[in-house]
Amino acid sequence: MAVIIMLHTDLLAKSISALALVFPYAVAGAGILLGWRFNRGRVVLAVLVLFLADRALVHLTISPTVSILDRVVNTFMHLFKASRATTEVNPVIYNAVAFLLPLNLATLSLVKEQRLITMSGIRRFGLILLQIITVVVLYRNPQLAINSYLKTAFVDSELLSRSPLPQLALLAFGIAFLVILFSFFLRRSTMESGFFWALVSSFTALTLGKTGSLSTIYFSTAGLVLIAAVIETSHSMAFLDELTGLPARRALNEKLLQLGNRYSVAMLDIDFFKKFNDSYGHDVGDQVLHMVATKLAGVNGGGKAFRYGGEEFAVIFPGKSVEEAIPYLERLRGIIEESAFTIRSKHRPDSKPNNPGPDEGSREKVMITVSIGVAGHNGDHIRAEEVMKAADEALYRAKEAGRNRIST
Repeated sequence: MAVIIMLHTDLLAKSISALALVFPYAVAGAGILLGWRFNRGRVVLAVLVLFLADRALVHLTISPTVSILDRVVNTFMHLFKASRATTEVNPVIYNAVAFLLPLNLATLSLVKEQRLITMSGIRRFGLILLQIITVVVLYRNPQLAINSYLKTAFVDSELLSRSPLPQLALLAFGIAFLVILFSFFLRRSTMESGFFWALVSSFTALTLGKTGSLSTIYFSTAGLVLIAAVIETSHSMAFLDELTGLPARRALNEKLLQLGNRYSVAMLDIDFFKKFNDSYGHDVGDQVLHMVATKLAGVNGGGKAFRYGGEEFAVIFPGKSVEEAIPYLERLRGIIEESAFTIRSKHRPDSKPNNPGPDEGSREKVMITVSIGVAGHNGDHIRAEEVMKAADEALYRAKEAGRNRIST
């Protein structure tokens, strides 16, 4: 949205040419380095594909019959000169890029994240190299039948004819949008969201129908969106607990630094969790942790829950004393106690059978409880670490007093 506003108003009118000269190389370099550093092979390949698509559209605008020397000189001049004025794109390159680019982005949104220096990563690089060779062959041989096929209008439609994109490319974009949306709803991750908006930006660049500073900036913005997704994903990995979905201990430490002079901290521990793990296994234990975390995430009274470590959680109530926080904690304790956890039979199949036997449907319900210790800060000269320690000591008193209770 920011790029659309800047490009289509006078905010960047005098600097668009200079931006287009630097932007694609800066984004490609940053994207490849960050993707490599954080083992995001999909991002490295996607940024590379976007960069190659833009450079092909910008530099391969001359007829292939022009001498090699003239083409090299022209490419050299392009590298050190850019203008806002658009240039008529080579139709062969345009049609090939418009068809291949969305399919590449859709494929990369579906594949699993892997390191680049693996056989799978090398195969993906090889596939991109094969596409580069194919585009060059099409460019050098415009008489090939496939060039005519790429620009064929399969449907007689006035609406479709208004788009500079050929119908085959529109079909590729339509498929890509559906695939990436499916991938997003399947994984619900920032990276899939990034791939969607990168596809939107690429589509915008290609619907201009010509090459120039505007299309280059849109392609580069697509790469920038993916870089932002890498940074946000890395932040989430550092500050969110993957198992429970709650903010992790690092986020808790930062939150403590932001609190004022009046707040309360509660420490919660699942009762007999070690014995539960020994009896039912760690997989079931993880399910219990997730169930408890879901209840904690719904705490009222302005409280915010965190995964502290193991079976221990923390809840912070900014601006509330211990007395004000206790009713909300008591309600939370009661909700967890009433939410009996159901353990599936070991013999239960993954899918529901047509005629379930008695053993297949057997279930065991167990009661999950938590012990809670809470301490407060009321403006006296006490560090947050001391309040946490006091809450932890109160938690141990609650466990010693019989568990499933609150101690202050």
